[in-house]
Amino acid sequence: MSEAHIDNQVLASLREVMEEEYPVLLDTFLVDSDERLRLLREALLNADAAAMRHAAHSFKGSCSNMGAPLLASLCKQLEEAGRREQLEQAPDLIEQVEREFAIVRILFKSERQRHA
Repeated sequence: MSEAHIDNQVLASLREVMEEEYPVLLDTFLVDSDERLRLLREALLNADAAAMRHAAHSFKGSCSNMGAPLLASLCKQLEEAGRREQLEQAPDLIEQVEREFAIVRILFKSERQRHA
């Protein structure tokens, strides 16, 4: 997998710990991430900085735990924009998050198929 998008050491650790539940973990991350993206878009639509900060913080944590460092970094930037109530940066950042998540989704689905 592409190291720029996925930390293979994190995934190896997760495979070891989760054993036969590893594919379920990947599936859960993908479903949860779709919901977190929806919450980010909703926060932007409502110009709700607190909701943006909260959704980005949650997404950042799960991305970090799942070994998606670039996605986690983008979420951190969104979280900071929400914290500073500077949502003018949010549309571009959300677009970057969506693009990066599309890549991560493909990589994780491929990983899922290998470990079904």
